[in-house]
Amino acid sequence: MKTPTRRSKRVNDESGGPNVTNPRVALVLRTRKTKNCSKTRAVRVKPEYPKSPTSSDSEMKLMPPEFFQIDALDLAPRLLGKFLRRDNVVLRITEVEAYRPNDSACHGRFGITPRTAPVFGAGGHAYVYLCYGLHMMLNIVADKEGVGAAVLIRSCSPVAGLETIQERRGLKTEKPVLLNGPGKVGQALGLSTEWSHHPLYSPGGLELLDGGEEVEKIVVGPRVGIDYALPQHVNALWRFAIADTPWISAPKNTLKPPL
Repeated sequence: MKTPTRRSKRVNDESGGPNVTNPRVALVLRTRKTKNCSKTRAVRVKPEYPKSPTSSDSEMKLMPPEFFQIDALDLAPRLLGKFLRRDNVVLRITEVEAYRPNDSACHGRFGITPRTAPVFGAGGHAYVYLCYGLHMMLNIVADKEGVGAAVLIRSCSPVAGLETIQERRGLKTEKPVLLNGPGKVGQALGLSTEWSHHPLYSPGGLELLDGGEEVEKIVVGPRVGIDYALPQHVNALWRFAIADTPWISAPKNTLKPPL
């Protein structure tokens, strides 16, 4: 979360970063059946989602509520490679940041207010807030009701609805500048603060979906734009991105492979 803006092998505690790769970062085993036998092969995920928009719709499945109701540090890397869908627009999540309770960079530090109330809801709901009076920032609420934790969606890549994305962004390009920032993602999805509290696990409106592909490699680094926070939170490696994709925001040089 920006100004005043979160492990399944675990990420280290608040003073450091992850010491293992995301457990979901792995080869995906696919079984191909023929008339007389079946063969299992390993499928590596490409930097960009390879399926066509027409084939992806039938294969995408809504994530259940329990997927979200875990620590934000666990949820954040699991969101990489998942899909956000609203109307004809489908985006693949490529970069996120985790914000946790007792985190001096989290909006939850203010307690429950009219603005921050959505972040204290049950995991799986949207929390959309206006940043600098300009940008709609999409967060996915994590953990149990009352905890006050969320994951900020920092960047995505386009999967479907490119013309709609370009129209909403006012930018006729297919380059990463189209979606490499949280405000750009919110604009591409046509979001407003009225989307806060919306359940992302329910069909219709704004949805979070699994397309059946796993992310193979990730990179981690400190979160962006939180200089006001305590040093241990400024330096915490709670920013996660898909490795080897151009669809991530600046700064890129602070993102490194997990130890």
